[in-house]
Amino acid sequence: MNARTNLSRSIARLATVQALYQMEVSGATTADVIADFVAGKLPRQTEASYTDSEGELELFKLLVEKAVDRQATYDRTIAKHLSKGWRLERLDAVARAILRAGAAELEQRTDIPVAVVIDEYVEVAKAFFEGPEPGFINAALDAAARDLRPTEQGA
Repeated sequence: MNARTNLSRSIARLATVQALYQMEVSGATTADVIADFVAGKLPRQTEASYTDSEGELELFKLLVEKAVDRQATYDRTIAKHLSKGWRLERLDAVARAILRAGAAELEQRTDIPVAVVIDEYVEVAKAFFEGPEPGFINAALDAAARDLRPTEQGA
């Protein structure tokens, strides 16, 4: 795998988080956010830009579609690992989007190691949060990975 592939995947992940956030707060549809991505409107506020990579678009579409289609499953998986007294609804919308995107990738892209997926979403969290949230994202995705990839070594 080369640096361009890694950058393309990172762009797709960031765009997925932004798309899921946009869908939650504005009611945008899956078709809307895919059209925004193809038009180069996602990801926003990053030095990276849409590179017209077919793999990037495929990853973005897969993650958005699965995060939406399997949201109830991912939400249950994430919620059961939250600290006592916390509910998923209490989390910041961006944090929910990061966790849902990460859960979708953990389940759908078993060719990508758990540690890589988690690290990527921790980096996305660092782009949005300066406090303890990246550590929380790390712990939550690590716990979710044990459910979503129970047979993978290190999950």
